[in-house]
Amino acid sequence: MISVNRVGIDVYEVVLEGSAETHHQVVMSADFYTSLCAGTNTHEWVLIQAFKFLLEHETRSEIAGDFDLAILPQRYPNFVADMQERLGFTQLKKERGW
Repeated sequence: MISVNRVGIDVYEVVLEGSAETHHQVVMSADFYTSLCAGTNTHEWVLIQAFKFLLEHETRSEIAGDFDLAILPQRYPNFVADMQERLGFTQLKKERGW
């Protein structure tokens, strides 16, 4: 299970629960959040989906303890497109002609 709590402006604590529980402090700026879903999902849901993406590409022990979500497209060029698809934003853009 993945839990998310806001701990500051644009700063969240993400906990990957389980037998090897890990804690991560993640920055997600308003601009990057908007680029992923244009406000159509909660910040918490975006982070949950981002961590699901990460867990598909690396082990929980490889996920940094402290990072800015905006660096992920540098490591994973498909990150934004994948996230927009997961969040339903790709379909919304098609429906609305954005």
